[in-house]
Amino acid sequence: MAETMKGLKRTHRCTDLNAANIGETVTVMGWVAKQRNKGGIIFVDLRDRSGILQLIFEEDKCGSEAFAKAEKLRSEFVVAVTGKVCKREGAVNENLKTGEIEVVAEQIRILSEADTPPFPIEENSKTKEEIRLKYRYLDLRRPDLQRNLILRSRICAEVRSFMEQEGFLEIETPILNKSTPEGARDYLVPSRVHPGHFYALPQSPQLFKQLLMCAGYDRYIQIAKCFRDEDLRADRQPEFTQIDMELSFVDEEDVMDVNERLIAHVCEKTVGLKVSLPLPRLSWQEAMDRFGSDKPDTRFGMELVDVSEVVAGCGFGVFTSALESGGSVRGINAKGQADMPRKKIDALVDAAKGNGAKGLAYLSVQEDGSYKSSFAKFMTETELADLVKAMDGQPGDLLLFAADRNKIVWNVLGALRLELGRSLGLIDEDQFNFLWITDFPLLEWSDEENRFMAMHHPFTMPVEEDWQYIDSDPGRVRAKAYDMVLNGVELGGGSVRIHQNDIQEKMFEVLGFSKEDAWERFGFLLSAFKYGVPPHAGLAYGLDRLVMLLVKADSIREVIAFPKVKDASCLMTDAPGTVDQVQLDELEIALNLHDEEAEE
Repeated sequence: MAETMKGLKRTHRCTDLNAANIGETVTVMGWVAKQRNKGGIIFVDLRDRSGILQLIFEEDKCGSEAFAKAEKLRSEFVVAVTGKVCKREGAVNENLKTGEIEVVAEQIRILSEADTPPFPIEENSKTKEEIRLKYRYLDLRRPDLQRNLILRSRICAEVRSFMEQEGFLEIETPILNKSTPEGARDYLVPSRVHPGHFYALPQSPQLFKQLLMCAGYDRYIQIAKCFRDEDLRADRQPEFTQIDMELSFVDEEDVMDVNERLIAHVCEKTVGLKVSLPLPRLSWQEAMDRFGSDKPDTRFGMELVDVSEVVAGCGFGVFTSALESGGSVRGINAKGQADMPRKKIDALVDAAKGNGAKGLAYLSVQEDGSYKSSFAKFMTETELADLVKAMDGQPGDLLLFAADRNKIVWNVLGALRLELGRSLGLIDEDQFNFLWITDFPLLEWSDEENRFMAMHHPFTMPVEEDWQYIDSDPGRVRAKAYDMVLNGVELGGGSVRIHQNDIQEKMFEVLGFSKEDAWERFGFLLSAFKYGVPPHAGLAYGLDRLVMLLVKADSIREVIAFPKVKDASCLMTDAPGTVDQVQLDELEIALNLHDEEAEE
């Protein structure tokens, strides 16, 4: 039968103790990680969120009753133990913070017994993720996950501390909002009081933080919960957390400056990482041309090379037809990979097709200087030599080419570069490369919608000198937008906002909104702009992504306490679930579910 604490108080967490406490009587509480019975002596590893502490039970020191309790201890029993801190009699355990000491037990209370867990509570668990997420409350006892969540808490504390010193106010914005669909799908919440009407959970606090600038609050910060009903990936969740901010009377340089200093402060205070400032900057165009991505991983080379001029007029129709259609031909040089097996090259071709390419051309430079290529027969020796020279091809190199519209070529070679970087071990996992991407296009064309879409959102300020092209060549207009990137992941993004009504109305027009549509969706913001709105700008980070990158995890699920899986369900609680008919009736909702079996 489990005991109570009976007024007993914990004096220390496990790893609060060290050699300075030798001789003290202490009380520690936690979970049994391991019990080893050596006959007349029992060793117990006690675990709490701080780490592991070794306890020793000797019958002549703790008494027969306490020794009998220690004998029945099993993994995950919860105990309270009082004893004396002693210098460890055996060899010092260099792997433990408490490796120099042990606690010789005098009293023990078993506060809770435990069934055998469905998997070992250990670091770097090899248990399937589905099992770990089903029993997430056990998974969260693992020391590596606990360190991740403790670091997450410290990062939030340092963000708040730094931003307070910079004059920011932490203000909460509503969770129940109006749906303004543009981009990802909203999560909808039906209203009982207003039948047939719905709230939307916020995809970001964007409109409200702009209204706070209208209201004169000058500098706003919020660690905000956000929601998006979209397909998930390793760095996506249906609910996620943003470090969200907005500033008045600033331009992009002011926002970038305070955020560089924020990131440098947080990294040094939480993980001891010194970030060199100012951060490097790349324009969007340069990032796409060099890396095929607007969130480039700059920890390794293998940059894209535009060979369009070199192959113009050559005999290879795939190259020339791409150029005639207004596209480009670009390549990457996989140094030293000329002998890559054909099977691996075919896999790269398949991957390229998966990213929208019709295929992938390749040329390997042999050690004797000859070429093996999928297209050599269509080009002269001189054309091939010029192409290899443009790619800085040396004997032993494998050259890979994509030819199509720029967008497809960038996607294909950008993804191929990352895949080769990982598979060939070119990436230094201990390196942290921060940089800014600037001068994004204001708009991007959507084939699905058959119209221009805002690359960021409809409230992003255009670059002044480009505004003259908004009617004649909208795709040419750049935005006053900026993203912070870390190791190939977009860490945060923001922009200077439009604060002039005429520019905002024109933006809505270009995006295909009628004046009535714009006022229907965003009327409360446009109305506020009539009463004196300051120039303002902002940025939001993905907190989950930041923590994931700093702890070198593969997924944000490793840094969120209770994450969802790829179909947006929770394996532990079985959410989402059905609800009672009574609840649906109160909301005046009737379900119109498709019978998939009948349709088949």
